[in-house]
Amino acid sequence: MAARGTDGMTGRLRPLAQAAVRGLRTRAVPPDGRGGRLLAILSVAALLTVAASGYFGVRLYQQHQAERRDQDILAAARQLALNFTSLDYRHYDQDSKNVLNLATGDFRQQFASQTSNLTQLVTTNKSVSEGQVLDAGIARADAKSASVLVAVDSKVTNVSAPQGQARNYRLQVDLVFQGGRWLTSNVEFVG
Repeated sequence: MAARGTDGMTGRLRPLAQAAVRGLRTRAVPPDGRGGRLLAILSVAALLTVAASGYFGVRLYQQHQAERRDQDILAAARQLALNFTSLDYRHYDQDSKNVLNLATGDFRQQFASQTSNLTQLVTTNKSVSEGQVLDAGIARADAKSASVLVAVDSKVTNVSAPQGQARNYRLQVDLVFQGGRWLTSNVEFVG
């Protein structure tokens, strides 16, 4: 059996291991110092790659969030415009509740305060309005508020127009983000 040294290697293996270590040292760091510069360049390139990936990842996430917000805003404005222009005297109570469920603030208070008068008017005239949203576009939006322009056509029938009349509405629907959803704070006829 071969004699072992204090490092646990046999006498024949020690020179081979030392030669391998010397070979690694000479290959890993060239004597002219280029290895240190190469390592620094690679480190900087790796850091720049990580920073760029992080930056573009954050930008992509923000863009996705803004697109989702815009989709939610448009969906809320479209639904309010449809509810607002689709009313039937036979179930006006439910139709007005549908509008109020998407409303907040002054608009909600004004619409609620006029509901009893509107119920009487709609019932007396046997009014039916069938709205159809043609298009909607965001005029302005941020994380807490938005303004949307909505084009709506409707067919209105009542006792004086039993065959129906076509009506065109252009609405500006102002919304606020409240309680995790977009609610209408104001509606204006704009043309």
